[in-house]
Parts: sequence; C-alpha cells; structure tokens
Amino acid sequence: MKAIVQDVYGSADVLRLAEVDRPAPGDDEVLVRVHAAGVDAGVWHLMTGLPRLLRLAYGLRRPRRRIPGMDLAGRVEAVGRNVTRFRPGDEVYGIGRGTFAEYACAPERKLAPKPANLTFEQAAAVPASGLTALQALRDQGRVRSGQQALVIGAAGGVGTYTVQLARAFGAEVTGVCSTGKTELVRSIGADHVVDYTREDITDGTRRYDLILDIAGNRSLSRLRRILTPTGTLVLVGGDGGPWLGGTDRLLRAQLLSVVVRQRLRVLVSAERHEDLLVLTGLIEAGRVTPVVDRTYPLAEAPDAIRRLAARQARGKVVVTVPRQ
Repeated sequence: MKAIVQDVYGSADVLRLAEVDRPAPGDDEVLVRVHAAGVDAGVWHLMTGLPRLLRLAYGLRRPRRRIPGMDLAGRVEAVGRNVTRFRPGDEVYGIGRGTFAEYACAPERKLAPKPANLTFEQAAAVPASGLTALQALRDQGRVRSGQQALVIGAAGGVGTYTVQLARAFGAEVTGVCSTGKTELVRSIGADHVVDYTREDITDGTRRYDLILDIAGNRSLSRLRRILTPTGTLVLVGGDGGPWLGGTDRLLRAQLLSVVVRQRLRVLVSAERHEDLLVLTGLIEAGRVTPVVDRTYPLAEAPDAIRRLAARQARGKVVVTVPRQ
C-alpha cells in the first residue's frame, strides 16, 4: 500500500510517500480502508519529536512508528476475531495508528459508525479534536448552562469544536483568535469574539466561570486574574521549550490547584468509543459541524502539516486518500 513514512525526527521535509506492507489487524482491532485522515498538533509533535520528553515513549533516536497520523474515516476492510461492533463494509471514524496511508489498523474501542450526515473528509476532522474539546468541557470543565465561558484558541481544530460544544451545553461563549479568523469564530456560534492582536483578554475587565486555554502560553497568574473566585481553568496543551514543552506550566497548575479555591485542571484526553457516539449524536442533530480548512491528497501530506505548523489553518486540515 502507499503511505507517508518518516525514518528520522524533523520538519515536514522528513516525510515521503512510499510503498509499504499493508498492516494486519490484531484480535481486538479493525483494518480500515482509509478515505481521509485528520491533521492535528499531535501529528506535528510526533513528527518532530518535540518536546523531547515525548521520545521516551515514542523512540529516543528515531520514531518507532514510521507512518504518522491518528484521525481516520473510511470503510472496514477486515476485523480481528474478537471484534463484534463492526464488519467489512461498515463506514467508520475514530482513532487509529499510521493513518496517513491507504490502510490503517484501529482498536475497536476507538472507533464508531461514521455520522450519516458527514462526508469522509468531514468525519476525519472530528475524532482527536472533538474528543479533546468534549472531555475538556464536560469532564474537566464541568460546563453548565448559563456560565460565561472563554475559549482561547477558538479558531483551531480543538477550538472550533470547543466553541460549538460550549454553546450546545448552554454556556455564553467568548472566543479568542487572531484578526483573520474572527468571522469564522463568530459564524460557528461564539456570542463574543476577541481579537487578541488588538485587545488583551487578561486585563481583568471581565471574568469568566470557565476558561479553556488551548495550546496557549499565557501565565497562570494572568489567566487566574480573569477567572471568577470559584471558576475553572482547563489547560489543553501548551507551548514551551524543546525539552518539556508546556509540561512545567501544567505541573504548576496542578500544584497550585491544591491551595486555591479556583479549579485548575489539566486535560489528558481519552480515546473512547462512547464519547465518539456522543459527538455523533450532536453532529447528526446539527448542533456541531466540523470546520474543514483545506484538504490535501496523500502525496501532499507534508504541505498539510506545514500549514498546521504555520498556524494558518481555520479549523482542521485533512489528508485525503484516493479510493480504489
């Protein structure tokens, strides 16, 4: 099969299209004929090996997994002997491994039937980012109807889902983004939009019950300044140095949360079939719609990652795989 591969860590220049063996599913796995694969920050981190702390788990000198990609949407090609939810021909979406390829394997527990009202390209934009947004709001943020919610990074892959889900849960949403993305954030339902290049959202003039900081770099002290006395701050990733990334800020938040009234939480996303079904219900009800920025054919996957890394994307970038 054709797949994008990498043999060393580095920029998108290390990626190349190659012929590789088709994977075989394990007993609890599904082999999917991939029609589309989402591009998210996790793909960039694993491609570059940054922060270097990641290499302890994914390979010290070179990536253990040669094929990048996690999000997928496609049709079931074969199933392992313990799989009961799916059979060949089913349309599915979810989280797999090595999804920048014509075929990829995924655990049964990380897949769900594709939403009926989405194309494969739209469906591939959902899993990683949609699950992150759902769990940040519902599980860590404990969002409630009537709350004032602030989403920092509202125009990105996770942010576009966070804005829509917060509205679906009944919150009044303020989205923070750059100048060129304000109309997008307004169009997906944000009640208020702040252009961070023109206004400092942390100046203390307004306070929020819930703040979702997506891959941000603002200090905890500035974020706490605009949080209500018993409000909740959820950190979803973060920028930082080449060794620890934003890990030090996440650890400080957890330690500080022990001694202050405000709830400071760090998201560790889980890839669950049950939560994919929650997203499917919201999508099929028209309450959440994937925002696909641009699609790239498989051979141009490096360009898709370059667009993500340059922070040019509005919503999700998707890689498409030619259908046989």
